[in-house]
Amino acid sequence: MDTPKPKNEAPLKRNGGKTLPQALKQSFPNKEIKKMAKSSIMNPNARDAMDRFKMQAASDVGVNLKQGYNGDITSKQAGSIGGQMVKKMIESYENGIQ
Repeated sequence: MDTPKPKNEAPLKRNGGKTLPQALKQSFPNKEIKKMAKSSIMNPNARDAMDRFKMQAASDVGVNLKQGYNGDITSKQAGSIGGQMVKKMIESYENGIQ
C-alpha cells in the first residue's frame, strides 16, 4: 500500500510531474528570489505616494481604509480598490499620450 503524499507534494501535470516545491525551486532560483525581495522594497517616497493613491482610490469607491492592517475588508472591496487604481493609471497613461 502506498503512503499518501502531503498536499504540497502532489505532482503538477504542467511541470512534468514535479512536486510543487521542486517546480518552485526550478522556476525561482535563490538568487532570483533574493533579487525579487530587494526590488519589492520601494523608495519611501514612492511607498508614501502609493499609499496616498490607494487611500484616494478607496475613498472614490466608498471603502473606509485605515492606516496599517485592513484585513476586515471584503475581497470585493479590496478588488474595487485595485480596480479603481488600475482605472486611474490607465486614464493617466491615456492622457499623457495625447
